[in-house]
Parts: sequence; C-alpha cells; structure tokens
Amino acid sequence: MALKAEDILKEALLLEMRGKAFYKNVAEKTDSKSAKKIFEQMAAEEEVHIMFLTRQFQNYQKSKEFLKITDFVEPKEDELAMAVLTEDIKKEISAASFEAAAISSAIDFEAKAIELYTNRAADAIDKNEKEIYNMLAHWEDGHAKALIELNNSLKEDIWNDNSFWPF
Repeated sequence: MALKAEDILKEALLLEMRGKAFYKNVAEKTDSKSAKKIFEQMAAEEEVHIMFLTRQFQNYQKSKEFLKITDFVEPKEDELAMAVLTEDIKKEISAASFEAAAISSAIDFEAKAIELYTNRAADAIDKNEKEIYNMLAHWEDGHAKALIELNNSLKEDIWNDNSFWPF
C-alpha cells in the first residue's frame, strides 16, 4: 500500500528530528572544536528542514495542497567553512574515534533521508510536492557528500598512519 502524503511528511519530520537530536548530542559530547562546529551546523540545518516540513504538514492538513518552495531559500552558508573545518577536524580526531563513528552514522541518516525524499519525488503527482522532495533530497545529498568526503579522508589518514598499504 502506498503511503499517503501526510504519512510521508510525518516520516520526513521524524527523520529530521532524529537527525537534529543526533547531531546536537554529538556536538555536546565531542572534545573536538571542529567536530562541534560541524555537528552544530548540521543540527541547525536539520532545524530549518523541520520548520519547513512543519509548515508543509500544517498547510497540507488544512488544504490538502503543498506550498510552493519559492519562499524557501536554501542556506548556502558554509561550503567554504565546511572545507576549513574538514581540515581542522582531521587534525583533531582519528578515524577510530567517537567523532569518526558519529560521522559514519550521520552518513546513514543522510542516506535514509535521501532515499525517502527521492522515492517520494518520483512518486509525487503534485508539482509542488515533487519540487519539495527533490529540493530536500538535493540538500541532504550535499550533506552526505561532505560527510563521505570527510569519512574517506579520515580512513585514508589512518591507513597511512598505520602503514596498512602493502607498498
């Protein structure tokens, strides 16, 4: 049975809330200043998603229509800041640390969100709904790519530091 639009919006909200809680928790527990900044930024971005999806859900409950995304501006803030933090975090943590495990878990969170949003965008008939989920999938994909790049860099460092290469 196909899920209704309200069910998808509820699932999306739950994913975003869990992501925010996870990122906030990691930010509070890490000793790495750079990891703290990255996870605080991720939590803040999830909060933006929560507010956006809440507005969509409330509007859909009232009118059975999706709001246009023209009033939603994706924060561009900090691709450069993320790149700088990536270099800093690599100096502060190891690939076998709590923070590295959190980064790996965050990749899984983002992958689940991308899958949900991509699938719903493909199934959506309503133009606004399709645009909403394509936008969210694109945004989460940006998060995932940054986290994957950081994770791969940390793994590469540990391989080099521990002479795991056979040459």
